[in-house]
Amino acid sequence: MRTLIACLFAISLGGGLGAWAQDKILTPPEKLTFTTKNGNVTFDHAAHLKREKGDCTVCHEKLFQRDAKAPLNFKAGLHKTAEAAQTSCGSCHRPGGASFETKGNCAKCHMKG
Repeated sequence: MRTLIACLFAISLGGGLGAWAQDKILTPPEKLTFTTKNGNVTFDHAAHLKREKGDCTVCHEKLFQRDAKAPLNFKAGLHKTAEAAQTSCGSCHRPGGASFETKGNCAKCHMKG
């Protein structure tokens, strides 16, 4: 019986430490800057995370991988394409989406100079 209790305790402790360690590893960058021909786009990760009340699953893994080394593949599906498919940034930034649509709002993302 002691062995069973010790094993259960070790498993629960290991799981807790594993979750704690994973949270420390998955600390997201505050901002990401993408170079584009229409002006750099700075994605404010901290602001988006705050807006979603810390729920990373709104975007990850559904829209973007959590792995910092994974390619973002955002250029192939932006603006009209992403809005129509509700992928990438277009998942929220589209007509009727959770945030402003891209049409007519270029300066909200693209900063020249």
